[in-house]
Amino acid sequence: MVGVVGPNGCGKSNVIDAVRWVLGESQAKQLRGASMADVIFNGSTTRKPVSRASVELTFDNSDGKAPGQWAQYAEISVKRILTRNGESSYHINNMHVRRRDLVDIFLGTGLGTKTSYAIIEQGMISRIIEAKPEELRGFLEEAAGISKYKERRRETEARLNDTRENLIRLEDIRRELGEQIERLRGQAEVAKEYQTLQAELKATQQLLWFVKKRDAETNRLRFHAQIQQTQQQLTEQVDSLRGIEHQLEASRFAHQQANTALNDAQGEFYAAVAEVSKLEQAVRHLADTRARLHAQAEQLGGQQHTLAQQQHDLASSLAEWLQRVEDTELNIEEAAL
Repeated sequence: MVGVVGPNGCGKSNVIDAVRWVLGESQAKQLRGASMADVIFNGSTTRKPVSRASVELTFDNSDGKAPGQWAQYAEISVKRILTRNGESSYHINNMHVRRRDLVDIFLGTGLGTKTSYAIIEQGMISRIIEAKPEELRGFLEEAAGISKYKERRRETEARLNDTRENLIRLEDIRRELGEQIERLRGQAEVAKEYQTLQAELKATQQLLWFVKKRDAETNRLRFHAQIQQTQQQLTEQVDSLRGIEHQLEASRFAHQQANTALNDAQGEFYAAVAEVSKLEQAVRHLADTRARLHAQAEQLGGQQHTLAQQQHDLASSLAEWLQRVEDTELNIEEAAL
């Protein structure tokens, strides 16, 4: 047994609260505070406030009575750290653990968070004496070491209830999955039929593509033959067109020559017309002269023989000119043809 004694205000309760806090106490009112952050030092006139609170207890476990995996350690260190942002962490032998792991170590030892009788503070004796039967039963069970079994039983019952609820949910899920399986089975049949139809469609499309390819190949060969035939005909037409062009060039050349001849003939015709006009004028002049000479013949009887000879010469010249006119007209007609 260990006792902490001293005058009022020396910090006895603070030591007890620290022990209760490091052992997992989570209620601030059990530590005489309004919130859990009140365990952090807020400073004084001579010291600055700190950002966290930390308490560590070391237990001798040389006899190996610690439960579970901690029995192998000769010494067990329990530590709790709390920061001002509300983060709380627990450590056993410098290994981070859950609060539950720490509480399980002290079940049935009188150091539990609910029925801690191993730490007796001021006023606790009167609370035990005045405790209700349920509260007193808790102290007795903790002292007898059966509280941990009740806790295990409570946890097991909670797990069983959770398991029953999970089984109910699993049954609902199984029923729902069964309905989904039926739907999926129908969908699988539809999908299977769809795949069959898709395969038939693919085979039909491939057959159709094969027929189209064969028809296209036949049409290609036929069109190729038609193209070659058309090209041959086009070559023949081009050769014929070139012959026609040569004939056209020859005809054009002949036409140009004919135009040249026509122009020459027209020039000769115009020259002949001018000559005829001159001859006609000469004939008229000769006629006038003949009339005048006839008058003179009548007047000059003695000159008749001379005038007759001149008339014979003029007649010969006229015949010659008339012959030339006729030749010119024939040339014009030939040129026109």
